[in-house]
Amino acid sequence: MRQIDGYTKTCGLIGNPVEHTMSPVIHNTLAQREGRNLVYVPLRVEKGGLKAAVEGAYALNMFGLNVTVPYKSEVIDSLTGIDEMAQKIGAVNTLVRTETGFRGYNTDMMGLYRAMCSENIVIEGEDIIILGAGGAARAVAYMCAIKGAGSVYLLNRTLHKAELVASEVNQVLGVDIIKPMKIADYDKLPGEKKYLAIQATSVGLYPDVEDAVITDKDFYEKIHTGFDLIYKPANTKFMMLVKEAGGQAFHGLKMLLYQGVIAYELWNNITVEEEDALLVYGKMKEAMGIEE
Repeated sequence: MRQIDGYTKTCGLIGNPVEHTMSPVIHNTLAQREGRNLVYVPLRVEKGGLKAAVEGAYALNMFGLNVTVPYKSEVIDSLTGIDEMAQKIGAVNTLVRTETGFRGYNTDMMGLYRAMCSENIVIEGEDIIILGAGGAARAVAYMCAIKGAGSVYLLNRTLHKAELVASEVNQVLGVDIIKPMKIADYDKLPGEKKYLAIQATSVGLYPDVEDAVITDKDFYEKIHTGFDLIYKPANTKFMMLVKEAGGQAFHGLKMLLYQGVIAYELWNNITVEEEDALLVYGKMKEAMGIEE
């Protein structure tokens, strides 16, 4: 066990709930691996207490924070600075200590990109389907556009919400590649080509493991690769349907891994070796009882 003393740097996760977070596995394993005097703890923040929590964390000399639901957008008002991309996405998940307060970053987007790269999934020039139009889907749409996707079809139950997200991303980035569609109109996706599909809703999240946004097998015939941002369960209904149709499918645990790795890199001004990241990934799978 590591010695905690007056020199120990403290980091943590603020959100509600935080009881089942995997983030301590990421950061405490990396710190132990490096021999770094740093500990990471989850910190539950009740509704209405976010501003006081951020100010209190700074006053207590906390080294850095992660932010999870429901505070990724609300926390921006409590920061003294924000990274340009986090500002565009409108969400922050990592706070880095500065001399005047915390500065906000969004590592979710690049965490997803690193996760995909590690699985040899190509974004550049690819035709992509995103399921959902919430905060996660919005970040995914930004990532796809920035990384040079060909066309991105944003499918959502309500067309208006998909239109708002598509319009915003296209306008902010000066592109015209995000195409809004109703989920019910998936049969109107153009051509006979196959797509990369990213599942960015909470449908199928434990304990509702038998659910998927779309269950029609014809839809899954259009997909060569499916990536579900959900990581619990490790084999979602969406993933099963992709694989049954002959595609390859991945869950979101590596996205969680790499968003944490990037946060750790920001806090400590280092680059985490891939060997160390994969060691952490093994610990995460072990903690979740995942066998692959």
